[in-house]
Amino acid sequence: MLSAVGGERQSALVLKIVQPGLAGLTDGSVSTLAPIFATVFASHSSHAAFLVGAASAVGAGISMGVAEGLSDDGRLTGRGHPFVRAAIVGGGTFAGGIFHTLPFLITQVNAALAVAALVVTIELLTIAWIRYRFMQARFALSIAQVVGGGVLVLAAAALIGSS
Repeated sequence: MLSAVGGERQSALVLKIVQPGLAGLTDGSVSTLAPIFATVFASHSSHAAFLVGAASAVGAGISMGVAEGLSDDGRLTGRGHPFVRAAIVGGGTFAGGIFHTLPFLITQVNAALAVAALVVTIELLTIAWIRYRFMQARFALSIAQVVGGGVLVLAAAALIGSS
Protein backbone atom coordinates (compact mmCIF):
# COMPACT_ATOMS: atom_id res chain seq x y z
CA MET A 1 0.00 0.00 0.00
CA LEU A 2 2.87 2.36 0.77
CA SER A 3 4.24 2.06 -2.76
CA ALA A 4 0.82 2.92 -4.23
CA VAL A 5 0.71 6.09 -2.13
CA GLY A 6 4.29 6.90 -3.14
CA GLY A 7 3.37 6.30 -6.78
CA GLU A 8 0.37 8.62 -6.46
CA ARG A 9 2.58 11.32 -4.93
CA GLN A 10 5.13 10.87 -7.73
CA SER A 11 2.37 11.13 -10.34
CA ALA A 12 0.96 14.25 -8.67
CA LEU A 13 4.45 15.79 -8.53
CA VAL A 14 4.98 15.13 -12.23
CA LEU A 15 1.49 16.28 -13.23
CA LYS A 16 1.32 19.44 -11.10
CA ILE A 17 4.92 20.63 -10.89
CA VAL A 18 7.44 18.85 -13.11
CA GLN A 19 5.45 18.85 -16.36
CA PRO A 20 4.37 22.52 -16.14
CA GLY A 21 7.90 23.53 -15.10
CA LEU A 22 9.41 21.49 -17.93
CA ALA A 23 7.00 23.00 -20.45
CA GLY A 24 7.93 26.49 -19.28
CA LEU A 25 11.67 25.84 -19.17
CA THR A 26 11.61 24.26 -22.62
CA ASP A 27 9.56 27.07 -24.12
CA GLY A 28 11.70 29.77 -22.54
CA SER A 29 14.96 28.08 -23.47
CA VAL A 30 14.03 27.45 -27.09
CA SER A 31 11.58 30.21 -28.09
CA THR A 32 13.79 33.08 -26.94
CA LEU A 33 16.85 31.85 -28.83
CA ALA A 34 15.70 33.18 -32.20
CA PRO A 35 15.08 36.81 -31.21
CA ILE A 36 18.25 37.01 -29.08
CA PHE A 37 20.60 35.45 -31.58
CA ALA A 38 19.00 37.11 -34.62
CA THR A 39 19.50 40.44 -32.86
CA VAL A 40 23.15 39.81 -32.11
CA PHE A 41 23.81 38.54 -35.66
CA ALA A 42 22.07 41.58 -37.16
CA SER A 43 23.38 44.27 -34.82
CA HIS A 44 26.65 42.84 -33.46
CA SER A 45 25.60 44.51 -30.21
CA SER A 46 25.58 42.70 -26.88
CA HIS A 47 23.46 45.48 -25.40
CA ALA A 48 20.76 45.13 -28.06
CA ALA A 49 20.77 41.33 -27.64
CA PHE A 50 20.43 41.72 -23.88
CA LEU A 51 17.45 44.08 -24.23
CA VAL A 52 15.71 41.81 -26.73
CA GLY A 53 16.47 38.76 -24.60
CA ALA A 54 15.17 40.37 -21.42
CA ALA A 55 12.02 41.54 -23.18
CA SER A 56 11.55 38.09 -24.75
CA ALA A 57 12.01 36.30 -21.41
CA VAL A 58 9.58 38.60 -19.60
CA GLY A 59 7.02 38.56 -22.42
CA ALA A 60 7.22 34.80 -22.91
CA GLY A 61 6.97 34.20 -19.16
CA ILE A 62 3.86 36.34 -18.89
CA SER A 63 2.31 34.84 -22.03
CA MET A 64 2.93 31.23 -21.02
CA GLY A 65 1.78 31.90 -17.46
CA VAL A 66 -1.46 33.47 -18.62
CA ALA A 67 -2.07 30.73 -21.19
CA GLU A 68 -1.51 28.00 -18.60
CA GLY A 69 -3.62 29.74 -15.97
CA LEU A 70 -6.52 30.12 -18.38
CA SER A 71 -6.24 26.63 -19.88
CA ASP A 72 -8.40 25.02 -17.18
CA ASP A 73 -9.34 25.47 -13.55
CA GLY A 74 -7.71 22.18 -12.57
CA ARG A 75 -10.91 20.40 -11.57
CA LEU A 76 -11.41 18.59 -14.85
CA THR A 77 -7.79 17.57 -15.40
CA GLY A 78 -6.53 17.32 -11.82
CA ARG A 79 -3.50 19.43 -12.73
CA GLY A 80 -3.85 21.70 -9.73
CA HIS A 81 -4.81 25.30 -9.10
CA PRO A 82 -4.47 27.52 -12.19
CA PHE A 83 -2.54 30.26 -10.34
CA VAL A 84 0.04 27.76 -9.13
CA ARG A 85 0.42 26.24 -12.60
CA ALA A 86 0.63 29.73 -14.13
CA ALA A 87 3.41 30.67 -11.72
CA ILE A 88 5.31 27.45 -12.41
CA VAL A 89 4.99 27.67 -16.20
CA GLY A 90 5.58 31.42 -16.34
CA GLY A 91 8.52 31.22 -13.96
CA GLY A 92 10.05 28.33 -15.88
CA THR A 93 9.61 30.17 -19.16
CA PHE A 94 11.21 33.33 -17.77
CA ALA A 95 14.10 31.32 -16.29
CA GLY A 96 14.68 29.48 -19.56
CA GLY A 97 14.84 32.76 -21.46
CA ILE A 98 16.81 34.89 -19.04
CA PHE A 99 19.66 32.46 -18.35
CA HIS A 100 21.07 32.66 -21.89
CA THR A 101 20.29 36.39 -22.04
CA LEU A 102 22.53 37.28 -19.08
CA PRO A 103 25.80 36.57 -20.96
CA PHE A 104 24.97 39.53 -23.20
CA LEU A 105 25.81 41.79 -20.29
CA ILE A 106 29.36 41.06 -21.47
CA THR A 107 30.14 43.92 -23.85
CA GLN A 108 32.47 41.95 -26.13
CA VAL A 109 30.10 40.21 -28.55
CA ASN A 110 32.20 37.13 -29.31
CA ALA A 111 32.79 36.44 -25.61
CA ALA A 112 29.08 36.95 -24.90
CA LEU A 113 28.17 34.53 -27.70
CA ALA A 114 30.58 31.91 -26.38
CA VAL A 115 29.21 32.14 -22.84
CA ALA A 116 25.61 32.16 -24.13
CA ALA A 117 26.31 29.05 -26.23
CA LEU A 118 27.63 27.30 -23.11
CA VAL A 119 24.56 28.36 -21.13
CA VAL A 120 22.22 27.13 -23.88
CA THR A 121 24.05 23.79 -23.92
CA ILE A 122 23.60 23.47 -20.14
CA GLU A 123 19.92 24.44 -20.43
CA LEU A 124 19.23 21.87 -23.14
CA LEU A 125 21.08 19.12 -21.26
CA THR A 126 19.12 20.02 -18.12
CA ILE A 127 15.83 19.74 -20.03
CA ALA A 128 16.92 16.37 -21.43
CA TRP A 129 17.85 15.17 -17.92
CA ILE A 130 14.51 16.30 -16.45
CA ARG A 131 12.69 14.47 -19.25
CA TYR A 132 14.81 11.37 -18.51
CA ARG A 133 14.40 11.58 -14.73
CA PHE A 134 10.71 12.44 -14.44
CA MET A 135 9.07 11.74 -17.79
CA GLN A 136 10.72 8.34 -18.42
CA ALA A 137 12.22 9.51 -21.72
CA ARG A 138 15.35 7.75 -22.97
CA PHE A 139 18.25 10.11 -22.24
CA ALA A 140 19.97 9.87 -25.64
CA LEU A 141 16.71 10.34 -27.51
CA SER A 142 15.77 13.24 -25.25
CA ILE A 143 19.11 14.94 -25.93
CA ALA A 144 18.66 14.43 -29.67
CA GLN A 145 15.14 15.88 -29.60
CA VAL A 146 15.94 18.88 -27.41
CA VAL A 147 19.23 19.72 -29.11
CA GLY A 148 17.62 19.19 -32.52
CA GLY A 149 14.93 21.74 -31.69
CA GLY A 150 17.54 24.19 -30.41
CA VAL A 151 19.66 23.78 -33.55
CA LEU A 152 16.64 24.47 -35.79
CA VAL A 153 15.84 27.65 -33.87
CA LEU A 154 19.48 28.82 -33.95
CA ALA A 155 19.64 28.15 -37.68
CA ALA A 156 16.51 30.26 -38.19
CA ALA A 157 18.04 33.01 -36.04
CA ALA A 158 21.26 32.96 -38.06
CA LEU A 159 19.40 33.13 -41.36
CA ILE A 160 17.08 35.92 -40.25
CA GLY A 161 19.76 37.87 -38.39
CA SER A 162 22.21 37.67 -41.28
CA SER A 163 19.76 38.82 -43.95
